Amino acid sequence: MTPKAILFDLDGTLWNRDAAVRALWASQHQTWQDSLGHVSCDQFVESATRLDEKGTVDKRLMYQRLAQTCEFSEIVSAELYADFQSRYETLYAPFPEVIETLRELRRRGLKLGIITNGSRQIQQMKMDRMDLPPLMDVVLIGDEAGPRKPDAAIFRQAVALLGVTASEAWFVGDGPLVDIGGAYAAGLKAIWRQSEGWDPPTVPCETIRSLDELLSLVSQAS
Repeated sequence: MTPKAILFDLDGTLWNRDAAVRALWASQHQTWQDSLGHVSCDQFVESATRLDEKGTVDKRLMYQRLAQTCEFSEIVSAELYADFQSRYETLYAPFPEVIETLRELRRRGLKLGIITNGSRQIQQMKMDRMDLPPLMDVVLIGDEAGPRKPDAAIFRQAVALLGVTASEAWFVGDGPLVDIGGAYAAGLKAIWRQSEGWDPPTVPCETIRSLDELLSLVSQAS
């Protein structure tokens, strides 16, 4: 069935968070060489990547655990955390193919939207920095005040706001459980944007490696 709407996750789906934070951690290793020189840059970055758990762990706690793993002081941990917080928002940039793909989907008459979890202020800032809101018909941010992915309620709320049924909508995300599992349970067609560090979803879904592959999937469904 040709979709009437396509909904997207934000982090790891529309912007390359993994590459951005890895570059930031490599930069930190170089800047704090006096304190971190006893571990290699690769070891520092890989440890941070593992402890970060795809951005799901509180950053202050992540740096505290990183200090224990890589054996540096609490003072340095606090400095690295403050540096991360000050620079993180400068990293927001969509994958190269994202904006033109979204524009083409709109030209084809599809309704578009974003469903993301996290801090409302930070997630909105990300989207604004990447000029995504003008391309979207609905944006839902799941935070502590309401349903969050993978809760089916937030997916159903999104399709209701778009004026389509769940069976007429697709959802694209990189999280096998939160995105793909949640969308499938809510009755949407699930499309997994393959991402390093995740095991494949356990529910039926399509798999893409870049967002522009959606265009051929839409054409095939027509």
